[in-house]
Amino acid sequence: MNEVLQIKNLSKEYPAFHLDNVSFSIEKGHIMGFIGRNGAGKTTTLKSILHLVHPSSGEVSFFSLDANENEKAIKQKIGYASGTLVCYRKKKIREIAAITSSFYDDWDSSQWAFYLKEFALDDTKCPQELSEGMKVKLNLALALSHHAELLILDEPTSGLDPVSRDELLDLFLDLASQGVTILFSTHIITDLEKCADDITYIQKGKILFSSTLKDFENDYLIVESTEPFTEEQQKLLAGECRSKDGTSYLIRSCDQNAFDAVAIRKPGLEEIMVHLERGNHHETASA
Repeated sequence: MNEVLQIKNLSKEYPAFHLDNVSFSIEKGHIMGFIGRNGAGKTTTLKSILHLVHPSSGEVSFFSLDANENEKAIKQKIGYASGTLVCYRKKKIREIAAITSSFYDDWDSSQWAFYLKEFALDDTKCPQELSEGMKVKLNLALALSHHAELLILDEPTSGLDPVSRDELLDLFLDLASQGVTILFSTHIITDLEKCADDITYIQKGKILFSSTLKDFENDYLIVESTEPFTEEQQKLLAGECRSKDGTSYLIRSCDQNAFDAVAIRKPGLEEIMVHLERGNHHETASA
């Protein structure tokens, strides 16, 4: 496999949080969605990958190069954007671009001009004059203007209206078709359903699942029943969630035969995530 990014047993310890042996990889030209609820470890993972925080242990390689030994060369080939965070809030955008361009050998002024126009950015303005959505677009324009082969994006669609989000996801698909690899965290599940090839799911600092989006969705089913479950069936419930229509339960597809007498259907990605995060109330009650 042609892996652009490979992470092995990445750990980072804080007093109240532990990133625990995170491992996953991304193939060239793939779009991977990085999901999990607030505080699960998404941003810590991304910052540890890029040495914006120093991991406690683990191995990270980009383009088959060790990240510790080749950091300068690797960062020439990576674009990073973090939500609405902008460092130079009072500098004009054109000045920010001039500063940023000095760090990259392959900075492309024509690409920068293209994204200024594409994102309707006025380079005479300062970031503090921009809306939250336009700050996201500024970060992306900077990240895309040096021909990065890998984009690592932390909540890139946050603050964007639905139309702007859809346009940005179209851009992701275009970039991936050209061989650019994209890793992005998000809470907006419909974004993943539109463009992601792969999913990595983190829960409480541990990777719960990392594979194709299709495999993730096929791995779970929803059970709906008004009848009580047997003790053996209760052990197989991966999560449950209430609605005005009743309670639904998440199970693994491989356990379907244990629930033959009840209604079973395929869930969407968001439904799987909500059930997994809500947990198994039966287990909680009996613990």
